[in-house]
Amino acid sequence: MTDKTIKFNFVDDHDAEMRRTLQTVYDALKEKGYNPVSQIVGYILSEDPTYITTHKNARSILGRVDRYDLLQALVENYITK
Repeated sequence: MTDKTIKFNFVDDHDAEMRRTLQTVYDALKEKGYNPVSQIVGYILSEDPTYITTHKNARSILGRVDRYDLLQALVENYITK
């Protein structure tokens, strides 16, 4: 028997989940013919869910993510990469 402790990094898991969510929403918007970046920015700035299509349940999926957390992750990613 080994006595190993597994370390979980919840920040990375949270960021990965936000990335998957954002990619899913982006893809749904693109499929419907929208400019995904413009629509997502409109949603973040206005908190108006109608910027996001209901196609592939994108509106509901994005609604589960806190807008402040999403904006913070986007800015951090932009600055650090």
